[in-house]
Amino acid sequence: MTTLADRFRRHARHLPDGLYRTLLLDMADDWQAGGVVAEICRDWADAPGSEVVQLRLLAGVQRLVLSRAEPQLAMYYANLGGAASPAGAWQDFEPALRRHVDELREALQVTPQTNEPGRSVPLLVGLFDAVRRSGLTSVRLLELGASAGLNLLVDRYFIAGDDWSYGPASSPLRLTQAVLGPITPASFTVVERRGCDLAPVDASTVEGRLRLTSFVWPHDLHRHERLRAALAVAASHPVAVDQAPASSWLASMLEPAVAGDLLTVVWHSITRQYWPPAEVAATARALDAARERMPIAHIAMESPVPAAQSDSESSHRPAELNVQVSVPGRLADPGPVLLGTVADHGVPVRLALLSSSWDA
Repeated sequence: MTTLADRFRRHARHLPDGLYRTLLLDMADDWQAGGVVAEICRDWADAPGSEVVQLRLLAGVQRLVLSRAEPQLAMYYANLGGAASPAGAWQDFEPALRRHVDELREALQVTPQTNEPGRSVPLLVGLFDAVRRSGLTSVRLLELGASAGLNLLVDRYFIAGDDWSYGPASSPLRLTQAVLGPITPASFTVVERRGCDLAPVDASTVEGRLRLTSFVWPHDLHRHERLRAALAVAASHPVAVDQAPASSWLASMLEPAVAGDLLTVVWHSITRQYWPPAEVAATARALDAARERMPIAHIAMESPVPAAQSDSESSHRPAELNVQVSVPGRLADPGPVLLGTVADHGVPVRLALLSSSWDA
């Protein structure tokens, strides 16, 4: 039987030497010994790997540090300027966990969400393709599993490759060397943007920003920089994210008639693998029905690993970027077109050289 200690250790093996690798190994030992980790995680012993209890716990601890409830631990967090060696850090972390058992139990209820703004890059690549193939430049952008909606602001970010760029050069968020392979930008205007999520995060609040930050690992300094920049953009350009399941929300968004010169773009990233099969099927039905009566593009950055194997212990394969575009009466639906593969956090996108989309 696989225990939480086993999961913690397996996850640690895939990490570089540093704070989180050390903490996961110490937490595994503590859980096995019946210590404070076992006390905190007592209701999660039989949780499937896809619940990633270890990430929930690490994020809960980081929130304690970020909120200055345990300020002495900041010396171990590189994102807070800490440079202390993690060797022997458990002697400082263990009593801190004991002081916050109830808070950390509550933290385990929080689903991991980083709302990684780097995933705006595959969205932009997909938009270039969809706009080019459809011939439509006015975009209605809908995101499933949008979290705080940061990727809905894709046109507010500066994104660039070797010989191209898109977005305002003055944007706080700059994503460069973002695409590996030849690409030609396409001009478009986002005229409407909205998202849904089972647990939306309000990026305008201290609590919302704290939650997103806590799920970014301390040593990933570039990701912390990206998140801070995206949050700065969101502060000036808030977006609406509704609390709703993907399938029912999407069906309601696709029900009203829209102008024939408006391209509805449905986008999601690393979320479908967590949906129940019935939800996947219902979402697909909503998209299929809409294709018969409106111009629509479906952009998906998702893992090719089956949902049943999608926990942290599965063999890792890069996400795939697929785009499906149709315009009734003018552009027949060819099915999903693979544009390339994508790193976990959205950058870089590696274009599939066999795709003829860029020459269309």
